[in-house]
Amino acid sequence: MKPDDSSLSPVDLQFIERRASSLLDRADAWNRYPVPIEDLLAAAEVKLATHSLFDPSNLLAYLKGKAEDVASNVKSAVSKILGIYDAAENLIHVDATVGTSKQIFLKLHETGHHDIPTHKKLFRFFQDCEKTLSPEIADQFEREANNFARFVLFKGDAFMRQAADHPFEIKTPIKLASVFGASIYASAREFARTNTRACVVYVLEPIEFADGVGAFAKVRRVEPSSSFRAQFGYPTDETVTSAHFLGPLLPIGRRMTRPTVVSYVDLNGTAHECVAEAFDTKHNVLFLMYPIRALTSSTVALTVS
Repeated sequence: MKPDDSSLSPVDLQFIERRASSLLDRADAWNRYPVPIEDLLAAAEVKLATHSLFDPSNLLAYLKGKAEDVASNVKSAVSKILGIYDAAENLIHVDATVGTSKQIFLKLHETGHHDIPTHKKLFRFFQDCEKTLSPEIADQFEREANNFARFVLFKGDAFMRQAADHPFEIKTPIKLASVFGASIYASAREFARTNTRACVVYVLEPIEFADGVGAFAKVRRVEPSSSFRAQFGYPTDETVTSAHFLGPLLPIGRRMTRPTVVSYVDLNGTAHECVAEAFDTKHNVLFLMYPIRALTSSTVALTVS
């Protein structure tokens, strides 16, 4: 399982959210959906490169031209580069071959590097790639830029408030993803992490098959709500196999599995009836699980198999 990629101290998080809130103010973007990315870039006074650098020859030429005077301030790319922030030119580059929602997040992430004073001061040239964005080596700046992008994308607590007006089910973050211009993956994480109810989202890698094991999927990330973590702790599952309690719900040959009752033990050793359901985004498999007592008749219509 990948470690958390967005942990900040309360003081640091408050500062980053103030910076992100200020950008939303400057762009008059609080009540505009989906996120008005062009106006946000303009308000941040950062430009998006019109020509993609992500052809290898173009990228190498760009880096060579920058290397002499900024080499000591370059964060080394160790895998495929997704975005570049050049503080000397107030310019960001984003790989146009990735999906639209991923591009939006990358633009906001790079804009965070530009708009957070410390980042711009210390890194005249900032590179982001799949490896540096991954949580294993995510440093303070990456976590700050991730939180900046998340706050702007979901308009502070606007996602949380809108989700509260929808049924308590996995379809809710799926529907709200298109409203906010976010990926389903990011929306599902936001749904769990900001929810006042006890719930958890498992993010799995695509389903694989192996002799003697059958279907299985590696756990990429787990996102519990604060109340779930207080009651049940932080799940540490590394793989969901057919023998795992969520295994029968793996959506094999279908996009979704319907809500199903499973048993899950809390920190006191007490078993609770929970509801779990799954959705295959084609890039990841998402599970949403929550204790049945967290629901009311007004928030969900439950089908039990």
